[in-house]
Amino acid sequence: MKLSVVVPCYNEEAVVTRFDAALRAVLERLGVAYEVCYVDDGSGDGTLARLRGLVQRHRATTRYLSFSRNFGKEPAMLAGLRAATGDAVILMDADLQHPPELIERMLDLYQLGHDQVVAKRDRAGDRRLRTALSRLYYRAVNTWVDVELTDGVGDFRLLSRKAVDALLSLPEYNRFSKGLFSWIGFDTVTFDYRNAARGAGETKWRFGSLVNYGIDGMLSFNCRPLRLAIYAGLGLAALATVYTLWIIGAAVVGGVTAPGYVTLVAIIVGLGGLQMVMLGLIGEYIGRIYYETKRRPHFLLKETDGPPPAPEPADVTAGSQAR
Repeated sequence: MKLSVVVPCYNEEAVVTRFDAALRAVLERLGVAYEVCYVDDGSGDGTLARLRGLVQRHRATTRYLSFSRNFGKEPAMLAGLRAATGDAVILMDADLQHPPELIERMLDLYQLGHDQVVAKRDRAGDRRLRTALSRLYYRAVNTWVDVELTDGVGDFRLLSRKAVDALLSLPEYNRFSKGLFSWIGFDTVTFDYRNAARGAGETKWRFGSLVNYGIDGMLSFNCRPLRLAIYAGLGLAALATVYTLWIIGAAVVGGVTAPGYVTLVAIIVGLGGLQMVMLGLIGEYIGRIYYETKRRPHFLLKETDGPPPAPEPADVTAGSQAR
C-alpha cells in the first residue's frame, strides 16, 4: 500500500517546515510507503522557497505544485488529488490544526474497509458567537441541500483510491468539497478529535470569506431557493387578492376615503426588497451557469518539480502551464 498526503498551502512560510517534520515523524514511525504532495496556492511569502527546499531534502517522497496565482483552496485540493498516486489519499492543512498523529487512526479505520475516514473536530477554543452561528448555519443548510453536511467536519480526511477517482470524475467548475465528499457516498466513518491551535501565522478565513463559503454551500447542491421564489410569489399574490377584497368591502360599507400613505410605502418597499433578493438569487445561479459554460481550467500551474497532474478532458489547458 502507498499513502499520498495532499497539503494545500497559502502563505504558510512560518509553519510549513515544522509541519513537514511532524508529518514525516509520524509516517516514518508507521513504516508505510508514502508521498507528500504540497500545492502552493499562489503564496505571496516564502512558502514556495520552503517547498523547493523540502523537495531537495526529501526528493524520493516529496513533490510540489505551484499555481500562477491564488486560485483558492478548492482548486488546490483538486490539483493535489490529481497528482496523488497512492492507494489512499489524506487531505490536510499545513498549519498544524490537523494533527499528523491522527494519521495512524485513519489508516487503521481504512484497513477495516472504509473508503472515507473523516476527522471531526470539536469547538474547543472557538468563540461562543462563532460556535453558535456555525451550528445555526448547519441546521439551516441541512434543511435545504440534497446532501448532509456536519458541523466540525472539514477537509481533513482519508479517501480511498475509489473515492478519489469518483471525485475526479466530477467536472463542475464551482466546487464545494464538503458537499462533494458527502455526495459521492461510499463507506464512511467519522471520529472526533480535539480542536488544535494554529502552529503559526493567522487564519486565512475572514468573516466575509466564511459568509461567501456558506452561500456556496447553500447554492451548490440544490435549487430550492428558486422554488421558494415561486411560493413567495404565490403567497404575495394571495395577500394582494385578500387586501384588494378588503379595500373594496371597506369602500362599499364606509365610502371611499383617502388611501393610506404608510400602507402604500410599506408595500412598495417590501415588494421592491423581495424582488431584489429574488433577482440576486437568480443571478447567483445564472452566474454559476456562466462560469460552467466557459470551461476554464480550475487552476494554472507556474511550476512543479515533476510531471504536471493529468488534466480532466475539459481542463486540458491546466497541464500545459507547468514547466
